[in-house]
Amino acid sequence: MYKNFSEVVEEAKKTGPYKICIAAAEDKELLTAVKMAVELGFVEPLLVGNQEKIVAYADEIGLEKYEVINCQTPEESVEKAVEVIKTKKADILMKGLVNTSVYMRGILQREKGLRTGNLISMLAVYEFDGYHKLLYCTDSGINTAPSFEEKKTILQSALDAMYNMGINMPKVAALAANEMVNPKIPATVDADALVNAVKANEITKCVIEGPIAFDVAFSEYAAEHKGIESKVSGDVDLLVFPNIETGNVLGKSWLHFNNAKWAGIVLGAASPIILGSRSDTADIKINSIALACLASNKGGN
Repeated sequence: MYKNFSEVVEEAKKTGPYKICIAAAEDKELLTAVKMAVELGFVEPLLVGNQEKIVAYADEIGLEKYEVINCQTPEESVEKAVEVIKTKKADILMKGLVNTSVYMRGILQREKGLRTGNLISMLAVYEFDGYHKLLYCTDSGINTAPSFEEKKTILQSALDAMYNMGINMPKVAALAANEMVNPKIPATVDADALVNAVKANEITKCVIEGPIAFDVAFSEYAAEHKGIESKVSGDVDLLVFPNIETGNVLGKSWLHFNNAKWAGIVLGAASPIILGSRSDTADIKINSIALACLASNKGGN
């Protein structure tokens, strides 16, 4: 288990370097973060986009070791970057100076894109001062109200990525409002079904409990007080959210009130994808790159 993002970066340094392909890479702030990752020794960048601007920014910030594929438009850059990943000339794909809808459209093209038949989902990872290890969470950014079958896929994608990172038999909490299965509360029904799917070997082995309320998931005292015998309480690795609102609100509250650090990657495509935002700090970008590198499992688990 990783206690913090520093350990994730150190592991990426040990197992790298990884080839990262950036679509529409003519973004000075992003290239600055990429330069830091290069200097840390775990990535080799392949920059797709306006060559003149990319070279100018690279010279300005002192980025020296990189390749460029010249493209004139964001759409062309995304198409070429996706082709690079599809032909396995790079390990991970990262969004540059391009609209998210254009970026995802290129990724999800039926013939030229990176579809695998799996549902696309977000894996967010948080580091807190008050928790003893990184907390993995899904899905808080893509699927709004996933069905049970979709939750199965979302959970499996997260488990696969964590396995590639070297995390075996993670402790999973399928969140709901309480621990009682109630047909009037769909989240409790789905959580119970996820537990049964793991028991039936329909999902990769993990230690999963659900439905489980947030307090029980993180407090052994709460579990004891409610008379619940739990193997995950106080030691959760992965949270499965019932819907996007739960994940979004919890995540933003951690960032706002707990000064948490975070990173995120998109799963379900042919390789891990870094979506990101121009407002992301250099640390968020670097942590996300390191996560994606490990999740790509270039060298095998």
